[in-house]
Amino acid sequence: MIFRTSLLAMTLTLSLQGAQAESLSFATDKVRLRADVVTDSLEHPWGLAFLPGGGAIVTERPGRIRILTDSGLSKPVAGVPKVAVGGEGGLLDIAVSRDFETSGTIFFAYSEAGPGGIGTTVARARLVRDGSAPRLEDLKVIFATDKKSQARVHFGARIIVNDDGTLFITTGDLGQRMRSQDMHDAAGAVVRIKTDGSIPSDNPSPDGRKMAPEIWSKGHRNIQGASLDPVMGGLVTVEHGAKGGDEINHPEAGKNYGWPIITYGTDYDGTKIGIGTAAPGYEQPLYYWDPSIAPSGLVSYRGKMFPEWQGDLLVGALKYQMLVRLHRDASGKILSEERMLQDSFGRIRDVVEAPDGAIWLLTDEDDGTVIRLSRAD
Repeated sequence: MIFRTSLLAMTLTLSLQGAQAESLSFATDKVRLRADVVTDSLEHPWGLAFLPGGGAIVTERPGRIRILTDSGLSKPVAGVPKVAVGGEGGLLDIAVSRDFETSGTIFFAYSEAGPGGIGTTVARARLVRDGSAPRLEDLKVIFATDKKSQARVHFGARIIVNDDGTLFITTGDLGQRMRSQDMHDAAGAVVRIKTDGSIPSDNPSPDGRKMAPEIWSKGHRNIQGASLDPVMGGLVTVEHGAKGGDEINHPEAGKNYGWPIITYGTDYDGTKIGIGTAAPGYEQPLYYWDPSIAPSGLVSYRGKMFPEWQGDLLVGALKYQMLVRLHRDASGKILSEERMLQDSFGRIRDVVEAPDGAIWLLTDEDDGTVIRLSRAD
């Protein structure tokens, strides 16, 4: 059953589209949820960001950016660079600059072909909407992994716009595990750069001696969820393990989170990876899953719609097609896990908190949907 609502849901005004719109209701431990599909007309949507003044911008992995408004989906935005689509690659995350209302600047991540294979790239551009066909102008690549890979997996890539005028960008190991331990390789890392691509002077090694100047933290396998976290401060991330070992981390400057030297997972054939689950010089995760849930998308919830969830982490899951709530105490310690919406909508690729506190989900399917979760009461 397909059901739709207008994007004015962001302001809690739901308007019907078509002859009839329907909602589904779900009981959870703390609150009853209402689920409404905003659109079901996207091909493998991957990232979504809200635009100041209303509407949202969303990516489709085959290489399209679309604008979602009360009127529905726009035509594909013109000017998107060539994207290497295949495997896990394609057009990935998208984010909006804090000065978007005056600059029109957006940031987006994608897999890009080059000598030796494919890598993770992030570009900035100005979104122009002065007619019926939106377009990108002034495009500039601000980050790219130097070495490419033939593997077509583990690109990351989430983009977080910080309050201090910098960007956090998450990457994966590009299917080559030991790149996560090469301190002069931005694969398997959290990267921190300025919005023009330059290096912040307070990065762990801005001179490039200890590690590549853009690197914030290392030892990550494939980070596909990230959020600023007011509870612990800084960034919180979720990354894929292999067979087991999906992790929640709090990446701090210059620290090493272990992949593939330490992990709570095994290889897909059951063989051991690395030297164990702990070793000196490597950080422990805040939380891990075994077996894996294939996490993607992460919110550290701070909205007003669900006060019961304040400070909790909301994680999308591809494998079990669900939304996971990790309840935390005031220090950020994870106390319990709740699994919600299991097998109700499909593979949850992204989780986004809307300006009104509702939660929006993207499903990574051929007929991908955008779903809005609000209070049923």
